[in-house]
Amino acid sequence: MDHSAYVAHNEALVKQLPEFVGDYYLAKSSVPLSPATLYQYLNEFKRFFEWLIISGISPATAVSQVGLRELENLKKQDVELYKSYLLNRGKQTAQHPQGALSHRTVNRSLNALSALFRFLTAESENSDGEPYFYRNVMKKVSLVQDSETYATRASHIKDQLMLGDQDKAYLNFIQDDYGKSLDARRLRYYQRDCERDVAINALMLGTGIRVSELTNMDVRHLSLKAANVTVRRKGGKWDSVPIARWVLPYIASYIRIRRPRYKATTDTPALFLTKGTDGPHRITSATVELLVAKYSTAFNHVRITPHKLRHTLASKLYLETKNEHLVATQLGQSSTSATGLYTHIIDTQQRDALNQLHKNKPDILNNKDR
Repeated sequence: MDHSAYVAHNEALVKQLPEFVGDYYLAKSSVPLSPATLYQYLNEFKRFFEWLIISGISPATAVSQVGLRELENLKKQDVELYKSYLLNRGKQTAQHPQGALSHRTVNRSLNALSALFRFLTAESENSDGEPYFYRNVMKKVSLVQDSETYATRASHIKDQLMLGDQDKAYLNFIQDDYGKSLDARRLRYYQRDCERDVAINALMLGTGIRVSELTNMDVRHLSLKAANVTVRRKGGKWDSVPIARWVLPYIASYIRIRRPRYKATTDTPALFLTKGTDGPHRITSATVELLVAKYSTAFNHVRITPHKLRHTLASKLYLETKNEHLVATQLGQSSTSATGLYTHIIDTQQRDALNQLHKNKPDILNNKDR
């Protein structure tokens, strides 16, 4: 969804939730948190309130009726029970469509609730200038420990990365080879969108930006001359991100055809467009997800996501610099806590060192009887 769609969905969600969530939404919209982050948080609040009603902890009959007193009096055991509920919903089946959640998804839910309780107990003000209540049960609840080490996660995703010259080969495949096997109808759409699709993939491979950051970009945010792009990061902060110069020609090719091919005007702010019957529209994250999946599957029979293009850039940047802080800055992360993954993805030196151990040791087994 684009920025305006998230805002519309958020405003609809707020109407279904208690009034104090509306206060939270108003406060955080002006910070601002991104509409996408707020959308995730509001959905987590709704899920939690629904569980409070189903479990009998809240006497409310509708989510909008859940009260502050119920949150103030929540026991640690109640939240631990909710955490257990998320972790043990069972495998997904046709009869039971709500499958088990990953540890990271459960932690995202707990982080959202922590943000709400922090607002209610420390950041909000009632008519007396005091927070709505003071007891913050979420301070007593720990996140779920990730069952995977960085090394395990790295081994799972390494085959989905485009290391070495694979990223350039991938872009050249989209540009030169993908259309060769298409029928007439699909070829027509491919020829219309080829430059755009190559530019989208190139920009993600050359910056490591998130798909939501790409789809929310306007033309004015891109500077080919300075080789950078301005994006709104998570938390609503604007950031100027350098672009790898080798991808600039791909982006320039799209810029040249953007206006004539997609009928863009000076009143069309979005950088990346889709062509509709009533004029150009900002491309959506879902469309980008689909086109990356389509091209990557055709390229090497491995379906990947835009996030793997982000991992590719980060891994190659770490390989080149061995600098986690630089990688974190490029990705728009406030700390290096997440960049440890890339030190495990790029394990070539580690393997070389292990192999070198044998070369540097005397051949004891073969020499012991000599």
